[in-house]
Amino acid sequence: MKLFTFIVLVGVCLQGAIAQQNELKFHEVKAEYFYGTIIEHNPDIAHLITGHPTGLILSYNRKPYGYNEWEGRYNYPDWGFTYIYQDLDNQFLGENHSLYGHFNFYFWKRRLSIGVGQGIAYASNPYDKETNFENNAYGSRFLSSTLLKFNFVQENIVDGLGVNLGMGVIHYSNANFKAPNNSTNTFYLSAGVSYLFNHINYPEALVPVAWGSEYYAERFHLNFVVRSGVNEADVNGLGQYPFVTLSAFVDKRINYKSTFQLGADLFISRMIEELIKYRRVAFPGDNLKEGLDARRIGVFIGHELRFNKVAFVSQVGYYTYWPYEFENRIYNRLGLKRYITENLFASVTVKAHYAKAEAVEFSLGLRL
Repeated sequence: MKLFTFIVLVGVCLQGAIAQQNELKFHEVKAEYFYGTIIEHNPDIAHLITGHPTGLILSYNRKPYGYNEWEGRYNYPDWGFTYIYQDLDNQFLGENHSLYGHFNFYFWKRRLSIGVGQGIAYASNPYDKETNFENNAYGSRFLSSTLLKFNFVQENIVDGLGVNLGMGVIHYSNANFKAPNNSTNTFYLSAGVSYLFNHINYPEALVPVAWGSEYYAERFHLNFVVRSGVNEADVNGLGQYPFVTLSAFVDKRINYKSTFQLGADLFISRMIEELIKYRRVAFPGDNLKEGLDARRIGVFIGHELRFNKVAFVSQVGYYTYWPYEFENRIYNRLGLKRYITENLFASVTVKAHYAKAEAVEFSLGLRL
């Protein structure tokens, strides 16, 4: 899921680079080898699970120490970039190269880190109806990729050198940008080493600080959003079509971290229009009415987790108007939002039905 949200995560990382000149900047590089297996989340990809994927994870981290107030509220998370090379150990899947923006959050006296990354992957051997029709996991050469990892870390043991052991999941999908799109999830175990530059000056202990976020709040705000992109139905060769989603919602920020939302969506999808036409011809027994409305209307509740000018968005909705029964009536939306100004924002989100993605949405919104 989550195609192209890497673009917004780059914005997350770059905002940390625009700091005052007297801020000390600490940097870390890390290399990890991993060994894993592809999880059979869908029986349609069983023929693609023939071995054990291996690969290399290379990371660059900025190591904050509390110069910026928002870093202290989240216990000084790392942020940076990750490159992954993965041999999927299957002749039809080939090899993937991926690049992510990431955050690492720390717990248990900074011995445990939980990393979340979002990026773009390049598939060396995607689906081709003539030369590689067996690869029904990746319908396009460029994919979305999500990285979730759990590491036990010991940093700066000797002269900046550290070690880590971990496990994680690497997800590849194109979020229904192009069929087929069954995706893969690789569960892996890893081991690696790290090096902290300028380790002599890095603080020995980073103690969590209470910043009093419960004392901050904002009034209700009205928001209008236009979302768009292209997607394709799960019918190979049906074609990619544009869509437009119009959203309106009210939000209330209750502290520095959390904002709650309540709103509605109008979905206008050419893909569903073409899917209805296709099913009326290919499956006349379904008795679909001619001129069946492809539009949908939904209501949703949502939450934003704020990181300075960037927010992680999560929403759950229900179709109140659903004339064509596409997937199911409950939908969800996950992604990242960047506040360009106090009143203008952009976002990249994935709209899905549970774990099945429908589309990647590129959005521009106004907050009044």
